[in-house]
Amino acid sequence: MDDLGSQEQAVLDLISANPFVGQQEIATPLGLARSTVAAHIVQLVNKGYILGRGYVLPTPRRMVCIGGAVLDRKYHARKPLVWETSNPVHGHRSFGGVARNVAENLVRLGVELSFISIVGDDTTGRDLVRHLRDLGADVSQVITTTERPTAEYAAILDPANDLALGIADMDVFDLLTPAHLDRFWPHLAAANWIFIDCNMPAATIEALIARKQSARYKLALDTVSTPKSARLPRDLSGIDLIFSNHDEASAILGATEPSSRPSLKEAAVALCRAGAREAIVTRGAQGYAVASGDEVVEMPAVPAQPLDMTGAGDAMIAGTLYRLLGGSSLRAAAQTGALLATLTTESASSVHPELSPRFLAAGEHRIPS
Repeated sequence: MDDLGSQEQAVLDLISANPFVGQQEIATPLGLARSTVAAHIVQLVNKGYILGRGYVLPTPRRMVCIGGAVLDRKYHARKPLVWETSNPVHGHRSFGGVARNVAENLVRLGVELSFISIVGDDTTGRDLVRHLRDLGADVSQVITTTERPTAEYAAILDPANDLALGIADMDVFDLLTPAHLDRFWPHLAAANWIFIDCNMPAATIEALIARKQSARYKLALDTVSTPKSARLPRDLSGIDLIFSNHDEASAILGATEPSSRPSLKEAAVALCRAGAREAIVTRGAQGYAVASGDEVVEMPAVPAQPLDMTGAGDAMIAGTLYRLLGGSSLRAAAQTGALLATLTTESASSVHPELSPRFLAAGEHRIPS
């Protein structure tokens, strides 16, 4: 608590001892004016030590996920696809979105978590929010809008389960602007870690990075896709941990030609040199690189017998953040992330329905030594 003055610390101590204490009850023993106490309380909210009215104190390990909340539709072709006509398929619907998937994984692992996104005023949006709330996430800061429908993504897969066509309606996310950060701020300032995905507008991402300078949280970010990685500023300073696959990292670094593409290790180090404190760059079954400054190690993926690759990258993020919240090193945390990614591919769901701390621990023997 090096960012607290002596009076702020004294006010916080009295609030911690009695969260229902009144401002005058704080002012009298400290010999302060009530207006001075009120000003200190505002600063304690801004710094994340209390959560606004009622002096609700944050939990010791708290996560906020900001980003995509999507209805995913998958259509598996029963026969080879024929264009410009009707094709028989097996259809499946589920909730998705990078930040939403990360949030569900973390909640299933017992993490105290707030989820922030924007959904349409429709049945899909209400069902999506209710699902996370029923799992235990705080969804009080999710915005509902009448201007756009809840985001949807549809994938058409060929008989070999390879993507033939993907379509997306994600315009609703453009409505989550930097101005909304003021509404969210007590939740953001009180977090240990904030995770944001690049489904959010570039201005919102940049504003969150900028506001980090006056707060205590660490910031993790996922680049989502090659086009959406362009929403990042050129200077990645302020990002504590960036997750990116090899293609996305190469695009950020301006190395889109095959001859100029960096290796996994080179890409991870280059992201750190661009300003990120640490970086994880993945390449599916070929493994991943973990970099902290110029120190980098390439690590193997956990062998899998996959049913569906959907959600693997989101699980990698969630498993890593879960261990970081528990105090693990980035390398050890990434190994857990890689394990959770593999476990997720062996399920037909984007988030493993049996996920729990015990389930994850039971699979640790699979991590390559």
